[in-house]
Amino acid sequence: MLSEAPPKRCHDRAEVLRLVQEANRRGWALYPYSTGLNWGYGGSQPPRAGCVPVDLSGMKRILNADQISVSHPVAVIEPGVTQGQLADFLAERHPGLSFNVTGSARGTSLIGNALDRGVGYLGPRREDLFGLEVVTGRGDLLHTGFRRLGEHSELANLHPYGLGPMLDGLFFQGNFGIVTSACFRLLPRLPEQVAVSLALHDANRLGEFIDVLAALKRENVMHSVTHIGNQARTRASLSHGMHGYLASRCGLSGAELDRALELALEVVAPGEWTSLGGVGGTAAQVRSAMSEVRHRMRGLARVMVVTEERLNLGLKLFDALRKWPFARAQAAAISAVMPLHGLAVGRPTDVAIDNLLWKFGQPHLPAVRFEDSRCGVLFVSPALPMRGAYVQNFIAEMVAVAERFGHTLFTTLNIETPLALVAICNLLFDRESESERQRALDCATALQALVRERGLSVYRARADMMGEIADPADPYWRLVRELKQVFDPNNVIAPGRYNLP
Repeated sequence: MLSEAPPKRCHDRAEVLRLVQEANRRGWALYPYSTGLNWGYGGSQPPRAGCVPVDLSGMKRILNADQISVSHPVAVIEPGVTQGQLADFLAERHPGLSFNVTGSARGTSLIGNALDRGVGYLGPRREDLFGLEVVTGRGDLLHTGFRRLGEHSELANLHPYGLGPMLDGLFFQGNFGIVTSACFRLLPRLPEQVAVSLALHDANRLGEFIDVLAALKRENVMHSVTHIGNQARTRASLSHGMHGYLASRCGLSGAELDRALELALEVVAPGEWTSLGGVGGTAAQVRSAMSEVRHRMRGLARVMVVTEERLNLGLKLFDALRKWPFARAQAAAISAVMPLHGLAVGRPTDVAIDNLLWKFGQPHLPAVRFEDSRCGVLFVSPALPMRGAYVQNFIAEMVAVAERFGHTLFTTLNIETPLALVAICNLLFDRESESERQRALDCATALQALVRERGLSVYRARADMMGEIADPADPYWRLVRELKQVFDPNNVIAPGRYNLP
């Protein structure tokens, strides 16, 4: 534990202002976090010892709740607002609106994830956030974009750019201040939205598969982020749901349950690589897009169109026939996929975390208490060029490094922009075993060394990596440190986070 001090809990902007001003007077270093659920990247732990934690989870207001509408699709939110909270609010008050959800838990912060450049189902979260309200390290209050005109301005929550230099970017993966509220983009629900599941026939053609998907992204045929998961990732995401169905609904146990689970996993992930993406629009637009997807994937991958109606119908049919092995495998697969399909229509879920808790023998622990579990997670997530052959070869190198340390590399390739993708790679280990923890850290260090040797970089860094990524010999990081002097001359806010010490 790098932070021994009890957290300071703030409930509004005024409390944050007073705390930062006091920290300047007393020489404190503060480490703010929204909900602290940044799992695999450090959670609520600072990159260096001696910081006073600042818990912002009590700041959970949707400040413009009464102004949100289909014609005003922006929520002004505080850092404690979670994706589960916003989803519930929209379902009750504005069912015609949705937003870009991530595959992480319902209890994760919208602002916290976006500021660390998380990736949602529909695209990079950094593009969802604008108009920041920031308490700088000096104790000043700053509004970016046209929020500087005041909340009374018609432009304050609608125009994302403002006038003059855009300061917003300084506070993404930065340590210049504490964001106390921001504008968050909402999205109208499309007339028709389908998920597209693709199973690559031959793992040796992964590069070709990526190139085809990249073209579909550039041409806006598949508008969402396409998530290409290896078999380890897919199985880790679905096993708990399948196991639960087979045990509770089919009454299976022991070796019989294990065999049935393997059969169900073969339904969803028959090969090494499976992808999930989305197509939306009018019914005619969806039909046209799916025709194009099927044409380009012919002979390369199995194509499945997934809708809620099909899932509900399939589950009803196969559940009724569950005494037959084939039918129960189909029903188990569908029951596990259903919560993940909800991501396509803006419904966050705890399923990904629930699966990890189940894997480590703690299925009854709620997702928000993941840090209390035995399951340790370390991410090494490089950004990669959108060139299929390059990606295939580099991921093979990463897998080889992980195997050298006796680790499985859980991998998802996210095609988030038309030009580049990010590889979300993680290791799992038992936190109660010091030898496992050290082996995982050694493996993560070796993976990061490979990333750097190839002239690449992670797109998002763990707290324990900060000293490694900020190079004092690099003019870029020296300039970032100079900017720190402007906004936070006493180095109050998160010292060493995405910056030189």
